[in-house]
Amino acid sequence: MTPLFSRSGTGRTGLATLICGALAAGGLAAAGVATLEPGAASASSHREAPLISGAPQYDNTDLYAFVSPDKPDTTTIVANWIPFEEPAGGPNFYTFADDAQYDLHVDNNGDAREELIFRYTFKTHTRNKNTFLYNTGPVTNLADPDLNVTQTYDLDLIRLKNRHVVSKTKLADDAPVAPSNVGKASMPDYGKLRAQAVYKTAGGTTTFAGQADDPFFADLRVFDLLYGGNLSEVGRDTLKGYNVNTIALQVPNDLIRESAQQPVVGIWSTTQRRNAQGYYSQVSRLGNPLVNEVVNPQKDKDRFNASQPAYDAQFLKNVTEPELPKLIESIYKIKAPAEPRNDLVDVFLKGVKGLNQPPHVRPAEELRLNTAIKPSMHPKRLGVLDGDKAGFPNGRRLTDDVVDAALQVMEGELVGSKNDLGDAVNKNDRKFEKYFPYIAQPASGSRGPLAKGTTSGTDVRSQLGDALQPTGSSGSGSGDTMLIAASAASGAAAILLLGSAFAWWRRRVRRPY
Repeated sequence: MTPLFSRSGTGRTGLATLICGALAAGGLAAAGVATLEPGAASASSHREAPLISGAPQYDNTDLYAFVSPDKPDTTTIVANWIPFEEPAGGPNFYTFADDAQYDLHVDNNGDAREELIFRYTFKTHTRNKNTFLYNTGPVTNLADPDLNVTQTYDLDLIRLKNRHVVSKTKLADDAPVAPSNVGKASMPDYGKLRAQAVYKTAGGTTTFAGQADDPFFADLRVFDLLYGGNLSEVGRDTLKGYNVNTIALQVPNDLIRESAQQPVVGIWSTTQRRNAQGYYSQVSRLGNPLVNEVVNPQKDKDRFNASQPAYDAQFLKNVTEPELPKLIESIYKIKAPAEPRNDLVDVFLKGVKGLNQPPHVRPAEELRLNTAIKPSMHPKRLGVLDGDKAGFPNGRRLTDDVVDAALQVMEGELVGSKNDLGDAVNKNDRKFEKYFPYIAQPASGSRGPLAKGTTSGTDVRSQLGDALQPTGSSGSGSGDTMLIAASAASGAAAILLLGSAFAWWRRRVRRPY
């Protein structure tokens, strides 16, 4: 049996030392929590709240922010939407919503209010509405007329003071979106299409929007009574093979931070949806990972998605008296740490003193990043918890194992309850890229998610799925199964050849629309 509570890290000189020092030095509750002010109406993750789970185009799944490893004078923000995109989900593949504002917020002085908003708005274009096809032939570039459904976006930089707009600057106008990866016959060189969707603005920022492999790695069977109630469901990346829609933005550090003397920024993403009257209302919000998913109870989830960081005091009890340690204690008999959990306030609400906590911070749920800390030459997946100050919770890199780190902190790593809790999923199934936008390319629709137990993207079973397995089959490949697989492979090859020939014929005789 693969243990949930497996050893997942060694060093404990980073976050524990910093936070324990802060707790000993100051009475964290008295110094910080008491200044929170309640207010009226998210961090979100995969299907984390009742209302947004039914509107995936508007659902933030994850947020990342890190000093760019190849350009340390810049910060990269990656925000994802639309959870669990099945790669073969045609003919209507995945688009950003035309009636939404996708915002990246930056708080550069710790007052729980944004000073900058990078706003993305999208527009869908359809060349030929008399076909059901997303693409009518092989697509070789983003301007290819065979790409029937396309999207473009505008990117605006909005500067605010006390939540009042001071200025608005257009950074990108009708920038192209990378399409969904339909398959190898439709998009023989998807990497070329992605490269064409990387857009450099006159202001020194670089932006990308399009489909990507979901970079979040975890065993989400945790919701089955914490891995089956007996650790029988652990160690499998249940997000493997699924895609998301990604916005990535690389900006000069000097653009987003208050000053070189105050380099800490707080970042969160939101989605605003336009209603029938033409007004926008916020329906999703994301800062730190997993907060709205496993910290907030059902009664607070939708309210959290509609709220602003300045009013996060209304959710304070969810942090200081978390439910998850009590569940682990009831199921696995591991004693929950004593409450109130003031150690969690630093991690989720304030930033760690001496690391990524701005002076005069107002506690609020933001992903806080110290832009003055250089990228690690050899990143450790547990980040600060393992002595790597460039990782989570100092921002969040794509490779950071936030499930293990958050679970260990929840179970009291910072208050003397040493543990090596983890879900036995330690890395993404696809390697991330070395250059912007860093995220891995999306899984191809001609393959889809790998069938259980397969490793090769060219294995016919991985293309055609578990339908090839007879009832009760162990997957070893009986004679009947192999015959079916061979026949299916031949049929698939014939279909691909016919499709390519038909596409070639159409390109020769096609008339302009």
